[in-house]
Amino acid sequence: MPQHIHCTVSNCHYYGHGNKCMASEIVVVSDEFGVKQPDNVDATQASTFPATPAGSCMETCCKTFVPSDSNKTNVDGVTKSQSNFGGTNRTR
Repeated sequence: MPQHIHCTVSNCHYYGHGNKCMASEIVVVSDEFGVKQPDNVDATQASTFPATPAGSCMETCCKTFVPSDSNKTNVDGVTKSQSNFGGTNRTR
C-alpha cells in the first residue's frame, strides 16, 4: 500500500500539491541529534543513525527539509518525486 507523508511546510523543496511530501525518502530525528548534523546527513544514511528518543513531537525534526530556493538540493542524495505516490519519475 502506498504511503503518504503529509507536510504543510510550503517553502520546502519537497513540498507538493495537497500538502504532500514529494521526497523519495525522509528521516525524522530528535532535535538534539538533528542540530548536531550537517545538511548532507539525511535519509540515505538513516540506517546508520543511533536511536534518538524524544519526549514529545515538539522535540523532533524532519532532517530532509531543504528550503525551496536553496542551492543545497543535491547534497543529501534524496530525490524529488513527480507523483504523490513515489515511483521512478524523480528529479533533484
